Amino acid sequence: MPARILAVVPRLWNETIEAHRREVQAAILGTAAALVNEHGLRSVTMSQIADDTGIGRATLYKYFSSVEAILYAWHEEKITGHLALLAEARDRASDTGGRLETVLEAYALICHESHGHPETELGALLHRGEQVARAQQQLYDMIRALLTEGAEAGDVRNDVTADELATYCLHALTAASSLPSKAAVRRLVAVTLAGLRPGA
Repeated sequence: MPARILAVVPRLWNETIEAHRREVQAAILGTAAALVNEHGLRSVTMSQIADDTGIGRATLYKYFSSVEAILYAWHEEKITGHLALLAEARDRASDTGGRLETVLEAYALICHESHGHPETELGALLHRGEQVARAQQQLYDMIRALLTEGAEAGDVRNDVTADELATYCLHALTAASSLPSKAAVRRLVAVTLAGLRPGA
């Protein structure tokens, strides 16, 4: 019996430590992003982030080497979350037309909710990364696959390639970032979908 208890305790301890690390990392990421949005990229220091997070500088440096490294990690987390949200939206719908519409609307709403971000100093830093190129490719591939599926089912026009239609969708829906309301975003999605229909 004692041997069994000894075998379980280290695993529980490791899980607790790992959960604590995740919590600290999440707090660092959120604090850094908030500080940069409030004060600008060049004004934020590692000391400020440590103070606002409630940890020591030495602890902060165990997690990240610089403010930029923190922001890249924060952005990667956001991108991963957005792609997961789009995959969930795709998997919720049962038919090809519904899948395409749900994903395009979810993407347009993401653009709308993060409006203005790419134009900021923070956006300029983060949108240069390799992670952004990878995410854009994943998004493009997802939409292209849905368009191919839709064309085979007769829901999407087949006189234009899926590659060209995917580019059209992504460029058209990026405009959601400058629209004033969700209702306007949904109208944009409807117009975009109209251009995809056979005979459009």
